[in-house]
Amino acid sequence: MRKFKTPEKNRLSYTYYPARGMKIEIIPGEDGVSNVLINTLHEWDDNEVDASRREDYHTPVHLESYQDASNEDATDRNPYLIDPEPNPMESLIQSIDANEYEDRLAKLRSAIDTLQPQQKALIRKVFYEGRTYVDIAAEEGVSEAAIRNRLKKIFNNLRKKI
Repeated sequence: MRKFKTPEKNRLSYTYYPARGMKIEIIPGEDGVSNVLINTLHEWDDNEVDASRREDYHTPVHLESYQDASNEDATDRNPYLIDPEPNPMESLIQSIDANEYEDRLAKLRSAIDTLQPQQKALIRKVFYEGRTYVDIAAEEGVSEAAIRNRLKKIFNNLRKKI
């Protein structure tokens, strides 16, 4: 790929380098070649050189607009990367995930309703109140291992019911 344009004074002919490596010189007046053809060939080359220059300038300079340092997608910073049309397959998967989540949550709630009152109280203390095993064990006068064992039995029971 050429990196420069041919100067106007040198556009009397056109030099072509095919893949095989031999040089072909196209001269006006030979084999029906006109000055218009020579000018058109040079214009095509100029357009290609301009396009290459634009690509060389924009790619390294603006690459950070498309990716961050960890090669993560930059859609949060670059509005041109955001696809305004939702992907139908992705929408379907999200709806299935949401439905599956709701189904599992309903099953979990019904399974928790079948637990004994002491087990429900322990679940409430751990997950709703966010208390530690040590705190609960101290309150009930048992060891932390006992609380862990109780929770393990509760989880196994819930796993079977779900």
